[in-house]
Amino acid sequence: MNPGHDVAWFVGAAFLLNAVPHIVAGAMGRPFQGPFATPPGQGLSSSTVNVLWGFLNLVVAWGLLMRVGRFDPGAPGAALAAGLGALALALLLARRFGRFNGGDLGSAQEETPPR
Repeated sequence: MNPGHDVAWFVGAAFLLNAVPHIVAGAMGRPFQGPFATPPGQGLSSSTVNVLWGFLNLVVAWGLLMRVGRFDPGAPGAALAAGLGALALALLLARRFGRFNGGDLGSAQEETPPR
């Protein structure tokens, strides 16, 4: 096991996970939060920008997963590194963007006064 490969696969899986919502939202013609919106990460980017950003994420993911070391998703170490990368980013994004899309019920309940 090479720790450098594990880090690359962790980050690569995070990029792969991040590509999905941008490509899907863009392909559906919907605006979506993106790094080029105003304010960054909070405002909505156009569907075209999201498709381009998603594909850039996909290219980076491919580079990190397929060109660094020998990534074998059947190998427990590689699968664990990639799985943890995807899980870590998914949890981070769920907390970050849940407040914009109604998915962060913990914050919504805290902000709503009791009846």
